[in-house]
Amino acid sequence: MASLLNNIARPSAIVLQLSVVLGIVFVLLKVAQFYQKRKKLIKALEAFPGPPKHWLYGHNHLISSETVLNQFLLWGDKYPYAFPRWFGPILPALIINHPDYAKVIPSLPYKLLLPWIGEGLLILEGAKWFQHRKLLTPAFHYDVLKSYMTLMSDSVKVMLDKWEKNAERKSVELFQDVSLMTLDSILKCAFSYNANCQTESNSNYYIRAVYELSYLLSKRIQKFSYKDVFYNLTRKGREFQDACKQAHTHTDKVIKERKMLLSSEKEYDKIQKKKHLDFLDILLCTKDANGVGLSDEELRAEVDTFMFEGHDTTASGISWLLYCMSLYPEYQQRCREEIRGILGDRDTVEWEDLGKMTYTTMCVKESLRLFPPVPSVSRVLHKPVTFPDGRSLPAGCQVALNIFAIHRNRDVWEDPEVYDPLRFSPENSAQRHSHAFLPFSAGSRNCIGQQFAMNEMKVALALTLLRFELCPDPSNPPALTPQLTLRSSKGVHVHLQKIH
Repeated sequence: MASLLNNIARPSAIVLQLSVVLGIVFVLLKVAQFYQKRKKLIKALEAFPGPPKHWLYGHNHLISSETVLNQFLLWGDKYPYAFPRWFGPILPALIINHPDYAKVIPSLPYKLLLPWIGEGLLILEGAKWFQHRKLLTPAFHYDVLKSYMTLMSDSVKVMLDKWEKNAERKSVELFQDVSLMTLDSILKCAFSYNANCQTESNSNYYIRAVYELSYLLSKRIQKFSYKDVFYNLTRKGREFQDACKQAHTHTDKVIKERKMLLSSEKEYDKIQKKKHLDFLDILLCTKDANGVGLSDEELRAEVDTFMFEGHDTTASGISWLLYCMSLYPEYQQRCREEIRGILGDRDTVEWEDLGKMTYTTMCVKESLRLFPPVPSVSRVLHKPVTFPDGRSLPAGCQVALNIFAIHRNRDVWEDPEVYDPLRFSPENSAQRHSHAFLPFSAGSRNCIGQQFAMNEMKVALALTLLRFELCPDPSNPPALTPQLTLRSSKGVHVHLQKIH
């Protein structure tokens, strides 16, 4: 019996030993592969001078959320095209500060957003991205956007009514109220959904969830982008998952209520006969060549993507626009006079008015230059790239387009810290580099909703300037902090004086 057991145990021991050996060989191969990739990457980065780094911390000890924008601007002045940024001793990224370099970088999806917004347009690649982009493009036709003007005006007026009731306060913090307004607007316009979120305080949970998601993602990007499986085990990872659930709850509610309407054949026929389908109509009613519609997962991904891009980024843009107007009363007054000349006694902006707001549009764009709603985007290269000066990067390298620095690059913009709307006059715009101004990205993957956002910014500015004179609050200056969108850690405060 003992002999039989020995005969059985011997092959098992051999299998175990072989498994251990194979495991060690596998690990060694992976280490060797990592070493070779890192060696190739470091060699490529040697062509890019940059700020001195610590052997252990890299540049982490020199950067905080409060100082990162200014620090990167200082480094950008010294290294105007690009410089390496080290996350510790072994993980580098190339920070790009110049439009010549930005033009070379392919517009790749941003994977860290995946748990939040799913595989929507911002994440998808290849044929599936093209299919979804083609599918959603009709939702942003000018005839559809035209129908949103009254709804946008109504949402802005709710916000202005709140400000008028509290005009005696020392100052108003813009971002919270503007965020609620843009949420209200996008729900009405794109989803035909009236949440009364500006007047009912229980609607703020979505705003809080988006803020928390933006904050956690920005912290993760600035420090160390390790794999989701490890990040989810951390305290911040669990907080991120909880915030995702909160945001998804809001999205699911919007979709569920519209689906209930569509379950009625009468309501379905009514929606199909609408002159212009809204964003959610198109998502729910469209079919591919095989008669198959979007899955529930694809549906929620596109809704979450547009909710984020159309609400949070626009809220940032409008808040900083109003802040800029408070700083420059001469430009503010010129916009007000232009708007009065266009609207007359009306308090609602119509589609035909937008094209007449020539000077106002220049002011909006100059605000977007100085305060881009998305200050930077990060990518991992899927293939090697070579820049115009001959320097190159291998596949697998992480790069970051520092839009904030590109918009203030002294090689591209004269006196870039100065607010000057005339930079965007037709003659100056015609001479500008195609990638010098990137508030909505560029190329084939530019923001599909940029016209929606520009329209809403002009409507918000026009109606605000007709009712209030904006003045800065010197006691509460903003402190720029780059989350997914450009915010202020102290809020964005202005004084409002009612115009009689």
